[in-house]
Amino acid sequence: MASYAELTLPEDGKISRNILWFARALRKAGLPIGSGRVIDAIRAVEAVGFTERRDFYWTLHACFVNRPEHRAVFDQVFRLYWRDPRYMEQMMSLMLPAIRGVQEERLAQAAEKRAAEALLDGANRDLPEAESPQGEEQVEIDASATMAREERLKTLDFEQMSVAEIAEAKRMLARLSLPVQPLPSRRQTAAPLGQAIDPRATLRLAMRRGGEITRLARRDPALRWPNLVVLCDISGSMSQYSRMVLHFLHAVANRKGQGWARVHGFTFGTRLTNITRHLATRDVDAALAAAGREAQDWSGGTRIGACLHTFNRDWSRRVLGQGAVVLLITDGLDRDDSGQLARETQRLHLSARRLIWLNPLLRWEGFAPRATGIRAMLPHVDAFRAGHSIASLEALAAVISDSADTGDKARLMRALAR
Repeated sequence: MASYAELTLPEDGKISRNILWFARALRKAGLPIGSGRVIDAIRAVEAVGFTERRDFYWTLHACFVNRPEHRAVFDQVFRLYWRDPRYMEQMMSLMLPAIRGVQEERLAQAAEKRAAEALLDGANRDLPEAESPQGEEQVEIDASATMAREERLKTLDFEQMSVAEIAEAKRMLARLSLPVQPLPSRRQTAAPLGQAIDPRATLRLAMRRGGEITRLARRDPALRWPNLVVLCDISGSMSQYSRMVLHFLHAVANRKGQGWARVHGFTFGTRLTNITRHLATRDVDAALAAAGREAQDWSGGTRIGACLHTFNRDWSRRVLGQGAVVLLITDGLDRDDSGQLARETQRLHLSARRLIWLNPLLRWEGFAPRATGIRAMLPHVDAFRAGHSIASLEALAAVISDSADTGDKARLMRALAR
């Protein structure tokens, strides 16, 4: 059991009290923080001092953050709690309905809603009633019943979800399925009403009856099931989306009767990591924790071209047989050589029966293929669709079954040609 030496604190104790409340806000936002870490943080601040804002930030970061996915939450809670003098107004604008008194309409940044929810826990969230002028009828609108909770969550952006909404969304993702139709094989199988005559089987039947052909044996092509291969971007700009997609992938890998021969999962940021064996773990939290430990480049940079090259060289022939369907989940923001990215995407497209690109940036109505990486990859995919919500993942079943469904690719290709 760890023991701590005597800790000397100022008499007023305001900085230690603020660190304690800051730690409570982080815990409510989803970070696993206990009393030991709070003591470590107070001791570290005492040792480092409180003169430089940057030093104070990284001192608390070292004490409270031990997983890559916690960085965004810590950053937003720190900004709202310590650095921004108007953080309460920002939090109230995030948590309250934007009906009156809103000065600026904007979407919350990554983890900002969770940070606001944690810091406002237990606070009075009711707006003061506005006095209506004499003679005017005050109209009250109840927006709570306009949409069921699950229906609202289906269309909500993963990046804008609170802690409670993320937990509910994960439970909904665990119930999703991704069925696929079987493919005709070159092999033939016996079928009483088959379209083709089986000469060998017919002669064998005749031999049993003294050489007289009394019945024609028939056959049809055998059915086989394709593989599903998922390449998921886990860079900093994709961290929240990739976590939700991996929850969905785990549900698909462990749900029987959907038709997939095998489900293979790969993550990439600055390097490619095979997480297929971790998906076989029945417990989703244990599976994703093991995958996160193996993928050391979580929330880092992005080298899509180099990672696709590694996949095409080392894994393509192993997992893309039998008409595999490939799901590529990335925003396409890559600063490496666009020529290599185009070549590797084309090679991946030629190796797969169907290459479907899910891009969370497509949720914006004004999305245009201006980024170099997107322009290099777009011509070599079969379908280009959004991948930012539960509804977008639900629509995958129809996309996989319908080879004519290209999503928004045709529209964006016309934009590229202008």
